[in-house]
Amino acid sequence: MAEAILRDLGGDRFEACSAGSHPAGFIHPLAADAMQSMGVPMENQSSKGWEEFADVTLNVVITLCDAAAAEPCPTWLGSPNVAHWSLPDPTYHPGTQDERTAFTLRVAQRLRMKIEGLVELDYSDDPANIQKRLEFLGEI
Repeated sequence: MAEAILRDLGGDRFEACSAGSHPAGFIHPLAADAMQSMGVPMENQSSKGWEEFADVTLNVVITLCDAAAAEPCPTWLGSPNVAHWSLPDPTYHPGTQDERTAFTLRVAQRLRMKIEGLVELDYSDDPANIQKRLEFLGEI
């Protein structure tokens, strides 16, 4: 969802890369439904592992899942700013299908709010200031 939202909000200013330590191999239907509800395109989205970006220079790395944040992350090229935005993984949310769908949409809306802040950052600023702002976005 984060990759799709950043592509939608950031346009040509950002190249969004999304990956996980244990990719599922498919886009979860809950995520696809949430993005459709929000009008966020999902074209060319796929489930990817971290290794796909081992040779990519990154400026910012955001972890979202608490379980993934507890794992050792790869060493990324480019000395990126790294922050964690703790968001629940909707795929594990209990309840009826309607409850799970509504929960996923709430998580996606919260993620969108954070990404709106990410897009508004002044990346010519001092890296320490960018880091502070990324951490603040993780708290909202």
